[in-house]
Amino acid sequence: MKVIGIETSCDETAVAIVDDQKNILSSYVLSQSEHEIFGGVVPEIAARGHMDHIDSLVKKSLADTGLTIKNMDAVAVTSGPGLIGGVLVGVMMAKGLALSSNRQYIAVNHLEGHALTPRLTEDNLQFPYLLLLVSGGHTQILIVNGVGDYDLLGTTIDDALGEAFDKTAKLLGLGYPGGPAVEKKAAECNDPEKALKTYDLPVSMKGRSGCDMSFSGLKTAVRRQAEKLKEADNLNDATIAGLCCAFQQTCGLIVKSRLKNAIKAYLKACPKDIIPTLVVSGGVAANMHLRDILQEICNKNGLHFAAPPLKLCSDNAVMIAWAGIERLRLNLTDDIKTLPRPRWPLTELKDSAG
Repeated sequence: MKVIGIETSCDETAVAIVDDQKNILSSYVLSQSEHEIFGGVVPEIAARGHMDHIDSLVKKSLADTGLTIKNMDAVAVTSGPGLIGGVLVGVMMAKGLALSSNRQYIAVNHLEGHALTPRLTEDNLQFPYLLLLVSGGHTQILIVNGVGDYDLLGTTIDDALGEAFDKTAKLLGLGYPGGPAVEKKAAECNDPEKALKTYDLPVSMKGRSGCDMSFSGLKTAVRRQAEKLKEADNLNDATIAGLCCAFQQTCGLIVKSRLKNAIKAYLKACPKDIIPTLVVSGGVAANMHLRDILQEICNKNGLHFAAPPLKLCSDNAVMIAWAGIERLRLNLTDDIKTLPRPRWPLTELKDSAG
């Protein structure tokens, strides 16, 4: 079984081919550098970029494998959520490929692509598992019961974690994308413990019930600290590194606090005959400090920890093709008339999964 996947939900144009034996037969990701000068993604520019490159990436992916569309069992494409202009580019390409070759069409939820990726890269990852989904646009804690079956335990009530990283990077003049820039700068701090005490950033919602998160107050506190440093003529490489380090550590403390409640709920629902597992996925899952904290949490609570390789954390088409494989196995294909959606919560997939 082979599926070609297409991803165009933000500023990466991506195409990949994956088979049901977990082999990545081909994978291309083209990141758009044009957005760096704006400090964020401009939807119209992103959509034009996808239009310029999607056709050539499909041809390259097929050429890599020596296969044609007719050798595919299905065409899978991100159908939302995302920037609708970009999503439409991928959807129209996928529909054209499916119609011209009489292949099955699978409209993949972008978040489900992230959620299922660890089942491609981990051996015998069983449902249900606890998922921390962290990206530029989404921050959620869910129980993944199966393909298309998600229980939402908590989400951000304001900014996503990746958005907080991006805005902090922009504020401190570190460039875009912000996550890697902040992590790199934080690594320059010689005394993380001192930085955390010096800047004393708020750990939002600590000790509260539930699993919701908040990062807006943290972002505001970073801005105030930066303004104080600037007023004191002390905003330099060393203080920026310390502030980034404190910010990154505080993000980890917020996540740790909220996961404490989530793990209790998950373990109550987890069957005794499987290995309880915490999975992290999404772009921010590439952050090594966050991974270290999650591994520590798992060690303390007797959970297995799973995370995709770094190259599969950010947006890619491998995850879309794999989600297509997972859905095709269950005969969860879609009508060619299925419309793309700019907003598409994972919890709304349950009905389509039967």
